[in-house]
Amino acid sequence: MPNDCRLARARVLRPEGWSDAPLAMAGGVLCDDGFGREIDLSGYDILPGIVDAHGDGFERHMAPRRGALREAERGVIAAAAELAANGITTAVLAQFYSWEGGMRGPDFAEHVFESVCSVKESLPVDLRLQLRLETHLLDDFARALAAIDRFGIGFVVFNDHLPHQRLSEGRKPARLVGQALKSGRNPEAHLALMQGLHDRSAEVPAALDALCTELHARGVVIGSHDDRTAADRAIWDRRGAQVSEFPETREAAEAARAAGAHIVLGAPNIVRGASHAGNIAAAELAHAGLCDALASDYHYPSPLRAAFRLEELGIAPLPQAWGMVSSGPARLLGLNDRGALREGLRADMVILDRASGRVAATIVAGEIAYMSGVIAQRFFG
Repeated sequence: MPNDCRLARARVLRPEGWSDAPLAMAGGVLCDDGFGREIDLSGYDILPGIVDAHGDGFERHMAPRRGALREAERGVIAAAAELAANGITTAVLAQFYSWEGGMRGPDFAEHVFESVCSVKESLPVDLRLQLRLETHLLDDFARALAAIDRFGIGFVVFNDHLPHQRLSEGRKPARLVGQALKSGRNPEAHLALMQGLHDRSAEVPAALDALCTELHARGVVIGSHDDRTAADRAIWDRRGAQVSEFPETREAAEAARAAGAHIVLGAPNIVRGASHAGNIAAAELAHAGLCDALASDYHYPSPLRAAFRLEELGIAPLPQAWGMVSSGPARLLGLNDRGALREGLRADMVILDRASGRVAATIVAGEIAYMSGVIAQRFFG
């Protein structure tokens, strides 16, 4: 194991920029000088481990088809392996807690939380949980709060996926039948549920105010999702939401920045060059300085690629771009012990083959989480 060693002759991305100085670690922490053997990593680049503030790519491992696996813990283990293979050392698993049912319903969510908690201490990647709570799920707010306490969830983001305009006009929502099937309900029951939740909209603001007060008392990070206007963002700012996830417009992102909130954008959006939903391009917001974190969203390889893409596009030099997948997300999550390669911080790093740009190894708190190819000969010999 590499825990106590000096990584020499690599190019290292430190807070001040690229450096050729050796990188030492001992006891899972970065230090001035290591007491173990020296490992020659010429031809490789070492960067801070990726901190993924929002990802739901784990769902394909938990339930590759509709419904959950019988042994969901195995899915968590597989997801952690995929995360490590993509240089992600800390991952927030974003799980819906919604009226939508099926894989987005409270029962499935608590199954996911239980499965993650049962195995996460044995995994090298630091897995954390985000509860994505639907704003109109009023009757389940107490249950959600109990789940937050039970599973130690430190990040709650609020969504509203009700098709309010169609419901207010008495029209059937688009894709009703497909959504109903995923929820396990017949279309009439699913529509009746949505209509009932929509009809209680007047109760929602006060209930959210009260819930956010409870969350603040627990030290939970609160976020809004898909903010569209400055007014949308102002409401969440008053509730103390420190994070704005995937703002849909520049207006909303600027309002978040003015209020001091952290802005999370989708790394796949950067890689694709556009939003798959037709919203503002993440690259445009990043170019305007309106991005603190690039998250995997639905695709774990994207954070690494997005950082290099920002450099290729001339939007940000790599040290700044890499901060959007390391120090920036660590900061918004309150994780002050990681996100940079600096003495005293956790030895979380990704080692890239300079020639190919591929992940050769991922190290978390000084332990190997992933390693592939000829670099193994450098470590083990």
